[in-house]
Amino acid sequence: MAFVIPEGLHPDLMPLAWMVGTWRGKGHGEYPGIEPFQFAHEVTFNHDGRAFLTYFSRSWIIDDNNEIIKQSASETGFWRVSGEKKLEVLISHSTGITEGWVGMFDGPKIQLVMDQGYSAPTAKVVNEGQRLYGLVEGELFFAYDMAYGDHKLQAHVWSTMPRSNN
Repeated sequence: MAFVIPEGLHPDLMPLAWMVGTWRGKGHGEYPGIEPFQFAHEVTFNHDGRAFLTYFSRSWIIDDNNEIIKQSASETGFWRVSGEKKLEVLISHSTGITEGWVGMFDGPKIQLVMDQGYSAPTAKVVNEGQRLYGLVEGELFFAYDMAYGDHKLQAHVWSTMPRSNN
């Protein structure tokens, strides 16, 4: 599918223009204390002409036949370019966690590190996180490493998603 620069995109966001749209695919997850799992993943980046992208991600746990078993994580947020190849990202999760991320982009490769987080009183506390986004063979690649509880920073979820036509 040919990529087209989105109409009305703020000039600051041109380095992230490749992300705008909806991406759908499949991923895998694991973490100490939980069984490895597969999930369907949908991520949407959009804009309204101002100097930020809106972000929405949702997922569903799936079985070996790609049938949905149950809804899983969802998150929403905002992505801002904050200087030469620098990003500031805010993400709120349906589980009661909100995080600030900082990072760098180099073409279609984005690396983020959790700067600080807030957890609602009944939510788990994530101690540390790293995210990677990239365009790999025309698909959005995503990986999230997490440190939670007594566990050190380690792989948690990763997915690949082709761009969706709708």
